[in-house]
Amino acid sequence: MPKNRHKYNELMEVEVVRTKITLACTECKQRNYNMTKDKKAHPDRMETKKYCRFCRTHTLHKETK
Repeated sequence: MPKNRHKYNELMEVEVVRTKITLACTECKQRNYNMTKDKKAHPDRMETKKYCRFCRTHTLHKETK
């Protein structure tokens, strides 16, 4: 057993807080995607173009509550 194993474990205990979000299509309002994001790095609401299986096209999806 290495002598510095305890020190290594202390360094690995960095907590990464990610929150669950849901993305909804702006065209049909269906909630299509569940994702996680880091609130500290991205405090604003997320929006991205993704495929909507209900509209059958790529549309803008926005983060919902």
